[in-house]
Amino acid sequence: MNPFKYMPLNRVWPLAALRTVFSIFILTGIGVGVSAKTSLPCFKTEPTTIARSEKKDYQFDGTISRKVLENYLDRSITMQSLLVGKGNFDDNLRMIKNIGAKFIGRSVCQWGNEADIPKNLQQEKELAAKVHETDPDIVLQACIFEIVTNQVDQLSVPGWAFSAFGLPVENRNFKYEDMLYPDGKFKNQWGNGSVPDVSRLETKLYFYYLAISYINIGIEGIHFGQVELMNKNDPTLDNYDQLLTLIRKYAAKHARRHMILCDSHVPGGGFVRNGKLLMDFHAFPLRIMEIPGKPEEAMLQVGHTDALYGRSKGGITPSGWSCEHLPYLVEFDNYGVSKHPGEEKAGDIPFWVWGYDEISWFAHQDKQYRTQWLIYAYNWVKKTDINGHLEMPGGRQTTSPLDHKKWYYANKPGAAVPDGQGDEDTISEIWANGAKN
Repeated sequence: MNPFKYMPLNRVWPLAALRTVFSIFILTGIGVGVSAKTSLPCFKTEPTTIARSEKKDYQFDGTISRKVLENYLDRSITMQSLLVGKGNFDDNLRMIKNIGAKFIGRSVCQWGNEADIPKNLQQEKELAAKVHETDPDIVLQACIFEIVTNQVDQLSVPGWAFSAFGLPVENRNFKYEDMLYPDGKFKNQWGNGSVPDVSRLETKLYFYYLAISYINIGIEGIHFGQVELMNKNDPTLDNYDQLLTLIRKYAAKHARRHMILCDSHVPGGGFVRNGKLLMDFHAFPLRIMEIPGKPEEAMLQVGHTDALYGRSKGGITPSGWSCEHLPYLVEFDNYGVSKHPGEEKAGDIPFWVWGYDEISWFAHQDKQYRTQWLIYAYNWVKKTDINGHLEMPGGRQTTSPLDHKKWYYANKPGAAVPDGQGDEDTISEIWANGAKN
């Protein structure tokens, strides 16, 4: 969510290597640099047999094959807080069906405000059922983020959470202070919210409560946020392994298809314990890079800050198959705006894109450039790392003081979504036609 904590793991590549501009290779994904506004050709639908006519396999039960997993990642889209009712749910569902999305990222996006969780769960359950009535193959993802506030003190610890950890059942609420790092690390990192320490039993109880609650309402994917912030006292990953094992044990009996797809942001490349991957797939921000001297233009580059391209670790997956590099998603991240929106090298952190987070930068570009850039990014990721998959932007929080918009909607503009930016057709066409050779 917020890059202020990500420390670059790779050096930044020399800017000289980024100044070469290609114009005729953009749709092929060839080339390391691009002056996209001036060089990217407009997207055109090709009158050829489209990929969507080919029946893709979305069947899994208990375990998931690499092929099926990648089919889902190839049809992934961020719809932040879809099940919390953000935006027009009916039109969002129409768009999901129209474009053929199968993996709905961040459909439950609970950032703090823990007192609202019981109320939210009821609504999320009802809306999840409506999604699955439309398409039972869709995977809905919830998030368990790197934040906890003192509102968690208002939630009762269910007896089944104690029992899962072999503890005697108590009649009490969760304890905020017992989830924090004992040495005060990351306390109030998010204003009134702190980073929980996963080595602490109270944190594991709380995360287990969230995960099981989400599984019970029809969720089949959980994004665990910035796991590396939460494991400073768990270097051997024993606590994460225990927590995920218990969650998967429950999912094997009670989830819609008897498993839960777990992922997280992994600046270090991923969690591997004794040769076994803890996550089913990895995820990370796109890490969009400004093109020097080209106002508002941007590109993707291997090695830019801590970008994941080429670095996703491999091992034995929770489903039992082995890989040299685990498949991963890259998404348009949101983390705010700098003090210098619209300016090059805005300072503070190395992740600003002309002074904005990634989705805010994308959202305030004009329609033609957004279309061109989505095509470019989709092809670039496909050509750069066969393990990478672009998660399309469907709905996400933005921070843009220049136009004062607080949300990006890919929906077609209309009475239902007057602020829709009309990118759904672009997403549909990209998925239909696939990567260009």
